[in-house]
Amino acid sequence: MKWSYFFTSAIGKKIVMALTGLFLISFLIVHVGLNSCIFYDLRWFDPTDNGEMFNKAAHFMGSALVIRIMEIGLFLFIIVHIVQGYVLEAKNLSKRGQGYNVSLGNRGSKWYSRSMAILGTLIFLFLIMHISHFWVPSRITSNLQEVTYNKGTVKVHNLFLRMFEVFQNPIVVILYVLGCISLAYHLVHGFTSAFRTMGVYNKKYLAMLNSIGYGFSILVCTLFALMPISMYFHWVSPN
Repeated sequence: MKWSYFFTSAIGKKIVMALTGLFLISFLIVHVGLNSCIFYDLRWFDPTDNGEMFNKAAHFMGSALVIRIMEIGLFLFIIVHIVQGYVLEAKNLSKRGQGYNVSLGNRGSKWYSRSMAILGTLIFLFLIMHISHFWVPSRITSNLQEVTYNKGTVKVHNLFLRMFEVFQNPIVVILYVLGCISLAYHLVHGFTSAFRTMGVYNKKYLAMLNSIGYGFSILVCTLFALMPISMYFHWVSPN
């Protein structure tokens, strides 16, 4: 089978969506783990940390050659996932025509499984805002304040301070929380759907994956949402 046919056939598009989706899920695990380092500043851990753990971790992720190469793949996978998602949605809409005479509502499928394109669009808009707030200033313009650690031997961007400054705007905080909610619903359906596309049909395994998907979606998106909230309310803040 030609590679071009694989990317244009219905099953090929679904497999591409599943593989890119699983890759992006693995990225979320790394990303939420890295960003959760800001919580080390909480009084239950080390209130004098002042973002040091997070800044060092972010510097490592931004300076390691392997990570930078993977970053290129990440952007490529995001673009492919978005494009294939819209292509599949357009094809599904064309097949439905005028739709069903009687709407099954949630009896046929959950509303979020029928709204993946809308949720994906909201996440895409959120991603643009997120990149403009953090990735562009850190990697493109390099206009962030720097901070030194290890007795002045390590100089890194103070992304902890940048996060704090961005999340002092209540509108931005609300938009981030809404973005996290959209991501949670998108993941709830996408997590199990990706494994189903890759050939997992056993009811026992699907039930287990469904539970894992719910837990993963809630945990990851709750942690992401708590980051702007905790900084806005100064639970986590620069000293």
